[in-house]
Amino acid sequence: MKIAFFEIKGWEKAMIKRALKKHKIVFFKEPLSEENVSKIKNIDVLSVFVYSQVTPEILKKLPKLKLLITRSTGFEHISLSACKKQNIIVCNRPTYGENTVAEHTFALILALSRKVHKSYLRTLQSNFEIEGLMGFDLEGKTLGVLGAGNIGKHVIRIARGFNMNVIACDRHPDEFLAEQLNFKFVDFKTLLKKSDILTLHVPYKKENYHLINSRAIKQMKKGAILINTARGELVDTEALIKALDSKKISGAGLDVLEGETLIKEEKELLYDKTKRKDLEQLAEDHILLAKDNVVFTPHIAFYSKEALVRIIENTIENILDFEKGNLQPYYLIQ
Repeated sequence: MKIAFFEIKGWEKAMIKRALKKHKIVFFKEPLSEENVSKIKNIDVLSVFVYSQVTPEILKKLPKLKLLITRSTGFEHISLSACKKQNIIVCNRPTYGENTVAEHTFALILALSRKVHKSYLRTLQSNFEIEGLMGFDLEGKTLGVLGAGNIGKHVIRIARGFNMNVIACDRHPDEFLAEQLNFKFVDFKTLLKKSDILTLHVPYKKENYHLINSRAIKQMKKGAILINTARGELVDTEALIKALDSKKISGAGLDVLEGETLIKEEKELLYDKTKRKDLEQLAEDHILLAKDNVVFTPHIAFYSKEALVRIIENTIENILDFEKGNLQPYYLIQ
């Protein structure tokens, strides 16, 4: 088959070449566009990322295209109706880093519970005093998980390994999973009231804007910790600052900040330097990050070697399965 990859990096290229050596492959660093589509007019398979706008006009110039794979969760950059007209199969990456984000969630929790960030800063100053560095055990504490989807489930499994009590809130509670992992589903109000640590794992939608606001924070347990590795807009920043100042919330672990809505996919931060610069400026201007009870990481919860490799491996798997006529429905958009 003739296969074209757009928006590809060097290490990805090496992996793909090894796995698909029987096929004719062309690589492009840049996105697919009207300007370069003529270079791939006879391809059978196309793989892109979110900056490649796969429009009806572009698809008309690819009459032999049979399989289109986007290496992203979102697929708004692809004209699905045009693909359907041309009988093109479309696949995406519905998941790739659930355990990765869950592990980072606990990196933030442990940094706060054992004051790792404060300890590190002291040692840089050759200060080895332990006064003010007393932490607390996770065992026996109640972890509240808002959103028990793919990532939330991994968080729950890790929490049970720490022998924590776990409660979760989800629009579609999986009672079988709750029984299996020994946790309980509760309503939102109960989640806020009983959680020693509250961690967010819901998508950002209009109805979720400032889900954690001043009213929600008032219902939280005094001294609770808030963890957000989902989206910044879920949390009202002003309300969080006030809660930290008043000690209503004793600490926050954040991988995302309010104002990052232009980032649609985490992997965009790897490809688009302007978005990384925007995030740097946002972080510099953020009053939250000056507080010693806040641990911040620059939107890297998704960023592990294994997670990025999985995206390429799954893309290769799709191509090989397509060749055999055995493409897995899990990856199919239509």
